[in-house]
Amino acid sequence: MEYKAQTPLSRKDNLIQFGKFVLFSISAGIIQVLVFAIMEELISLPYWPSYLTALIASVVYNFTVNRRYTFKSANNVPKAMTQLGIYYAIFTPLSTWWGDALVGIGIPDYIVLGGTMVINLVTEFAVNRFIIYRTSMNTRIQRKQA
Repeated sequence: MEYKAQTPLSRKDNLIQFGKFVLFSISAGIIQVLVFAIMEELISLPYWPSYLTALIASVVYNFTVNRRYTFKSANNVPKAMTQLGIYYAIFTPLSTWWGDALVGIGIPDYIVLGGTMVINLVTEFAVNRFIIYRTSMNTRIQRKQA
């Protein structure tokens, strides 16, 4: 893999980057909903373990595709994972707590899950864009196929 210096993003590039992040997040959301449904509907687990398992599955997928295709980063993977891990060390307990509390007062599980996913999308994009990949966007160059 080759590396290049980071180039500044134009307004159009920023919009394309956000669009890619949203599309990959939607696909991660589909994974999250499917895993959540399997855990809650088929295995009959309560909200919080279903949510936590589904969240972990979607985070691993979303990190992988966004690092490679959205932010095109040559950043150190363990460092980037640690930084995202810090975000999730805060987001996960909070979202598990508020999700379980909202379901406990009668709000439907999938409404809570959907709202939490929107909050996750916005806050995770900000963390990725302005903290994790701030100085390493577009530093990854694809190898040319021979």
